[in-house]
Amino acid sequence: MSSYNLIGLMSGTSMDGLDIVNMRFVYSIDNEWTFKIECSATVKYNELLLEKLKRSKQLSAIELLILDKELGSFYSTQVNQFIKHNQLKTIEIDAICSHGHTIFHQPEKGFTYQIGCGQTLAYQTGIKVINDFRQKDIVAGGQGAPLVPIGDKLLFMNNADALLNIGGFANVCYPGKITRAYDICPGNLPLNHFAEKLGYEFDLNGELGRNGNFIQELFDQLGKIPYYNQKGPKSLGTEWLESDFMTQINDQINPNDAIRTLVEHIANEISKDLNNNNAKSVFITGGGAKNKFLIDRIKSHYNGTIHIPDDQLIDYKEALIFAFLGALYLQNTPNSISTVTGAKKDTIGGILHLPN
Repeated sequence: MSSYNLIGLMSGTSMDGLDIVNMRFVYSIDNEWTFKIECSATVKYNELLLEKLKRSKQLSAIELLILDKELGSFYSTQVNQFIKHNQLKTIEIDAICSHGHTIFHQPEKGFTYQIGCGQTLAYQTGIKVINDFRQKDIVAGGQGAPLVPIGDKLLFMNNADALLNIGGFANVCYPGKITRAYDICPGNLPLNHFAEKLGYEFDLNGELGRNGNFIQELFDQLGKIPYYNQKGPKSLGTEWLESDFMTQINDQINPNDAIRTLVEHIANEISKDLNNNNAKSVFITGGGAKNKFLIDRIKSHYNGTIHIPDDQLIDYKEALIFAFLGALYLQNTPNSISTVTGAKKDTIGGILHLPN
């Protein structure tokens, strides 16, 4: 039996903050994994750092290297405060497992890039750090994403036929003998864009969309985007969102109407995928699980049963699974699935940073 006490860090594309979770994973003599969430927190970015992250793609190489170190230092401060607040013992933590913040993701060109310097994080916390989980899969010919399905398969597959996460993008996993997973469509990112035009960070409970008018022409246009006809493995990044998706939407459109139509588009693409794969049930996490209007619209299109867990699992499932990727790394076990990413073989992704 093996046991790992880990801290998982997740900084998603929606930039709503840094998720921190302290996890206990146990690998039993029966070759099964169990987990327990010990404590968790979400930390908002300060305005200056958030602004830098929002314009990170436009930074020079030197500015991006500086931001990498700055974000690593921010992670360090927040982890140290998290440890102190929850009265954890640094010496008992096996590693910090950090997703980092994605700046570029272009697997078709052979690269993906996440910032949040792992060496800075290790040195300033005094704890081993495992990060950069996507690179080896890219080198092996894969998409470097999605990586969450290994956690879906080993930790959550008994919850439903399909495991759906609605974060900045909506991604699904169909666990089984041959596990399949991919990004379906955008999620919260375009919704947040138009919510911000109305002075909100996001559409709380989906009320903004609920009060908007549906635009059939825009809905039809979005449905014709070529990505939706591609077979997996496939993944989405913010570059695609900016060049292929947002360009379809007139930025002068009424924000409420844009949100209403986007919700219908997202719900339709998700439900179509679930129905086409004969998923009788789906387990939904991520911020989108709290958008009641979006969930209602998925229910109207989807033929199966929807399961939504408690708020802690909704909010921290991705951070939890990146901690789990660290557990698999320490176990010397593959933490990516080649049938999901398209890589030549399963790989053990991650780079280990020592504090001393």
